[in-house]
Amino acid sequence: MSITTVKRELLIRCLEAWAPAALHRGRRAIYLHGYADADPATAEAAVRAIADLPDLARGRELSMVVIGDDLTTLGGRLAEVQRQAGAGAGLTVLPIGGGTDARAGVSLQAVGASRVPVMGFLDAAGASEPPAVTTVRALTAGRPVEVLMILAPGTDVTPYRTAGFPLLTAAELATGEEPGEVVVFATGSGKSLEGFKEALWAVDEFAGVRLRDPGDPDRHLIDISLTPHPGPLRRELLAHLTEVGTATVSELRTFALTETVYRAADATRVLHQLIDAGTVARRPEHGRLGGDVEISVL
Repeated sequence: MSITTVKRELLIRCLEAWAPAALHRGRRAIYLHGYADADPATAEAAVRAIADLPDLARGRELSMVVIGDDLTTLGGRLAEVQRQAGAGAGLTVLPIGGGTDARAGVSLQAVGASRVPVMGFLDAAGASEPPAVTTVRALTAGRPVEVLMILAPGTDVTPYRTAGFPLLTAAELATGEEPGEVVVFATGSGKSLEGFKEALWAVDEFAGVRLRDPGDPDRHLIDISLTPHPGPLRRELLAHLTEVGTATVSELRTFALTETVYRAADATRVLHQLIDAGTVARRPEHGRLGGDVEISVL
């Protein structure tokens, strides 16, 4: 098992959640798979995941735009995978060579991505440069849109917060103390962001890969688990509360969802623990821990 295995599983989980919802929303959807020649097996896995969607047999259309530097060989392989998977006429695979940054924007225009559901996958962990912000911004022509990116260790995700996505979160995939590849998910939907976090914590925990929260100053490695260790989240919530003074439960749940590797539900559990331990105060003091309850450090 390896980081590649985890990335592939995460992509397939995201695709399997996104594609049916996108095709249910409208008759067309577009999936852009960048840097495809760097990992042909993942591009092939994506075709298989999409090929058997039942809505493709009901008049829906999904265009898979596959971009890489050189797709001379991969284009034929994807066509064969599509044939073997028995994909109907509703799936169109479009291999485009020439580089992801150079071709993504014009390719999306060519397939009519404006106001059509779009998902992008950009695994640039092995590329000489991270994806250009303009490449990521080009995906926002879609409505709705989400993008899953993999960046090289140490890459700063801050520039991508200007790419037009209301919600963005990041995590490290690590196998040791050295910095790991950075997973970034950006979307306009809180529901999609929650779904990504659920997928992130559900990938193969036996692959030898652990998660690291980019915002954790202690850089603790966290085992992938449906019930992750809360230590880093506890420290980050307390640091955030110390900085802002007071925040509502809803604000802290959003903070966990967007600024940490954790889920909103994890924040609720940690807040209960902090309240029970007398580390933070709540107002009102009694009742359900609803979204409008205010939390402050004692």
